[in-house]
Order: sequence, then C-alpha cells, then structure tokens
Amino acid sequence: MTRDAALFDLDGVLLDSAEAVRVTLAAVATCALGRRVTPEDLPPDAVRRPRCDVLALLDVADPDDACDRWWDGASAAHPVGLFPGVLSGVLALRAQGAAVGAVTVQDPHRLRWLLPPALSELLDVVVTRQDAPPKPAPDGLHLALSRLDVPAERALFVGDSPTDMTAARAAGVVALGAVWGWHPAAALRAAGADHLLSGPTSIGPSLMRHLPLIDSA
Repeated sequence: MTRDAALFDLDGVLLDSAEAVRVTLAAVATCALGRRVTPEDLPPDAVRRPRCDVLALLDVADPDDACDRWWDGASAAHPVGLFPGVLSGVLALRAQGAAVGAVTVQDPHRLRWLLPPALSELLDVVVTRQDAPPKPAPDGLHLALSRLDVPAERALFVGDSPTDMTAARAAGVVALGAVWGWHPAAALRAAGADHLLSGPTSIGPSLMRHLPLIDSA
C-alpha cells in the first residue's frame, strides 16, 4: 500500500528561527563594519530578504565574503527552538503512518545546530540546498519523494514563503501555506497556496485531509 507524505520547510514552519536570523545578521554586520549593529538597526522585513541584500543595505561592502567569514559562528551561538505543537504534530503524523520529511535551503552542516535532535530523529528524509537546486525549483521535493517512494499525488508541502508555494505547485504536491511564518497570508495565496494553515498546531493528522481523494478500486 502506498503511504502518504508530509513535507515541510524548516525556517518559519517547524523552526522558530526569525529572531536567530536577525541576531545573526546583526552580528555579521558588526564584524564586517567594525561597529555595533543591533537587530533594531535592520529593516523590518529583514528575514524575508536575501541575507546579502540586507547586509548591503547596512553598507557592508562585500556581503558574500562577510557571510563566508562570520555567518556560521554567529548562527551557531543563538539557539533555535521549535514552534509549539510541532513535535507532537510530527509524532502524530508518523503514528498515523505518514512519511515525514523536510526540504530546506539551509546548508547541511548548519543543521547540526539548527535542527533539534528530538525532531531530527523523526524525519524520514531531509533535503538541503546541496542535494538539489533550491526552491522555487521543485527538484528538492521530487528528490524527497523519490527517497520516500511516495508519488506526488499522495504528498503535501507546508511552507511559509511564495517560493515554497511555487515549488510545491511545480512538483505536483498540495501546497499548504504556514501563515505563522515569515510571509503574509496574501503573498502565500497569490503564489498558489491550495490552503492556508492558521498556526503550528495545525501540524498533525488533520493535515492529510488536504490530500485529494484517490479511488483505489
């Protein structure tokens, strides 16, 4: 019997990492500029922008080099937790028989400090930017489903960005928008979200009701 799969983005969906990203951006800017930069100095939408764009706005001359030098150290120093209800929701999905995985633009080595062990051990597959072209390309979702041996019509993807919704639609899976994440509901809807989820407690067996009914006869 073919099982179902629930795939998730990490940052802003499972991981409550917005503050950690803002602190990391400020720390990298501080190192690059030689003066103190605080999270309050960042633009309000800093977590939605590419990190190099934010650093350029702060007058960092070579954002790529600054990230290469200081991002990992600054990121690892700030703890990241799970949104409330995530762990119990993932456990419930697995108890129901669904495969559970993550598709993220994070580099794999950063998952050592970003991904809590309690969640990591529950994920059947994790696809990073080094495994496949990053979203909005659908390749990472295709790879995750291939590793799980689950067809696209039996899978859904929960993301919090327009690129997540674009990738899900291109991969042929149900696109679920997480409105507790980094992007507003209107942006997720405009990018093609099939449904919007109101909070992280939406993660659980009820997610699978969004899959299309398939006649197995």
